[in-house]
Amino acid sequence: MLQLRVARTRRTALIGLAAALAVSLTACAESERDTGGGQEGGTLVFGATGAPSNFDPFYASDGETFRVTRQMFENLVGIKPGTAELEPELATKWESSPDGKTWTFTLREGVNFHDGTPFNADAVCKNFERMYGQTGAGATAALSYYWIENFGGFSDGANPSLYQGCTAENPTTVKLELTRFTATFPTMLSQDSFAMQSPKAMDEFQANNVKAQGDSFVFSEYARSHPTGTGPFKFTSYDEANGTIELARNDQYWGDKAKLNKLIFRVIEDETARKQALEAGDIDGYDFPAPADWDSLKAGGYNLQIRDPFNILYLGITQKNNPALKDLKVRQALAYAIDRESLVKSVMPENSEVATQFYPSSVDGYADDVQKYSYDPDRAKQLLREAGHPNLTVELWWPSQVTRPYMPNPQAIFGAIKEDLEGAGITVKPISKPWAGGYLDQVEVADAQLFLLGWTGDYNSPENFIGTFFGTTENQFWTSGSPWGQQLATAIEDADSTVDAAEREAKYQQINRDLMSKYIPAIPLSHSPPAIVVSPEVQGLVPSPLTKEEFAAVSVSSPE
Repeated sequence: MLQLRVARTRRTALIGLAAALAVSLTACAESERDTGGGQEGGTLVFGATGAPSNFDPFYASDGETFRVTRQMFENLVGIKPGTAELEPELATKWESSPDGKTWTFTLREGVNFHDGTPFNADAVCKNFERMYGQTGAGATAALSYYWIENFGGFSDGANPSLYQGCTAENPTTVKLELTRFTATFPTMLSQDSFAMQSPKAMDEFQANNVKAQGDSFVFSEYARSHPTGTGPFKFTSYDEANGTIELARNDQYWGDKAKLNKLIFRVIEDETARKQALEAGDIDGYDFPAPADWDSLKAGGYNLQIRDPFNILYLGITQKNNPALKDLKVRQALAYAIDRESLVKSVMPENSEVATQFYPSSVDGYADDVQKYSYDPDRAKQLLREAGHPNLTVELWWPSQVTRPYMPNPQAIFGAIKEDLEGAGITVKPISKPWAGGYLDQVEVADAQLFLLGWTGDYNSPENFIGTFFGTTENQFWTSGSPWGQQLATAIEDADSTVDAAEREAKYQQINRDLMSKYIPAIPLSHSPPAIVVSPEVQGLVPSPLTKEEFAAVSVSSPE
């Protein structure tokens, strides 16, 4: 899940940094992490919009899981709080070979995992070999989502992989080998799924012991009760019945210690209930307040901050189970049938924008001249007749028990789209499932036909958006159902492998044109600005443009 719109310019500081790292191929970076220091103590209770899927970040792909794991785990490289800028984290510097396929990382010294296991080059290699060596349920797109979308295949060799190998040259130097150049490395390693985890704890509590069960998965003892990272907070407990996750300060943390004694996430799925809990003093803050409540929350003295939009909401189309959806004219008809202007004005937050392609205009490769689809139900009906599907019937899936930055009110968005589709003569069969109770898992394995989903950018790169969506052919969109699916995936990989920045930009622009004219594997709907709100007593929370807040520097004062 990840927003870089600090300025509305196509090129931002991060992509400039990423380009410098990748194109010069001699880059390195160093900095000291500063979380403010101090140990004021106290407890922060934050209202979560949904339950975590588990606590092993490698097996996660959703923001509510990462909201928790981000406080316990760290990566080789990180994102500077409050920005979208790359910074050192567990690695203090890095450099690449001239061909961009070998990267050498110098590791921070004196770092231990929560169980006392030393963090060193051997631990890094064990993490990467664990990721690369997934089998069975662990190797499915539903669990190894980020690995598949970024690195590709596994050690079984069934599919090509970006990962070649890892060598621990000495305790503080590790070398990662890639099979090709990619403009996204090492920035991609800042994603939460690639956090470093204790090899000892993963072995002891059988981290890879995950099994499919019906529409979901049964996770290991490690993922349920023993997540072990290097971060400023460590896991204490999860009361699943009451929806409460408790973390405690890690007093052996390598950097500035967290100011809070405890950090508690309380799952409150209903947005109105979250607001009431804040007003009653039961929680200290929550994410994604309803846009209709923004003014009243500010008037009530609460600190509400609105992030810039760096996301995309889309209507996904799966070509696996409904043959009609393989027809380009049918997908074009769906695009014409949806009144996106009205959706943005009536349902989405103020300052939301209609999306014309699959990422915001601040990202490289954005094409101003893509084909646009204005609201035209008559044109939709005509295309359906031409396709031989004048009485099209589709399933439309939407998630319950969740609010996302790109999808603040799933039910209202579903209702608007359902009405539009029916207005074009399409019969809609509604299907709703809990976000962490089957929806994500089933969507990712292409069980849905039409579905609501979205993405918040991890960093500023076309690859992080369209590469994640369409870089493989057997994910939620199931583009393997069309002869162009692999062609699209190959074009995206070719663009990402292009060293020259101007040439790479041109390739991504053409891909965006093709996506909206030749392919239409999904329908981009909107970009929306998510808000976060906390009580006046909360100090030090820095909103992230990537919705990747860290709580180590936060304190809670006593109300006057």
